Amino acid sequence: MKILITLMCITGFALLAGCNTVKGMGQDLQKAGEKIESSVKK
Repeated sequence: MKILITLMCITGFALLAGCNTVKGMGQDLQKAGEKIESSVKK
């Protein structure tokens, strides 16, 4: 259980560091959603 929590924390920190801000993370998620939506429409 401790390993799972540790991995989740590391993943969360990596995501936040990758986009630098919460706003940036929201934009990243929006772009990912748009790509998924466009691939579904094809």
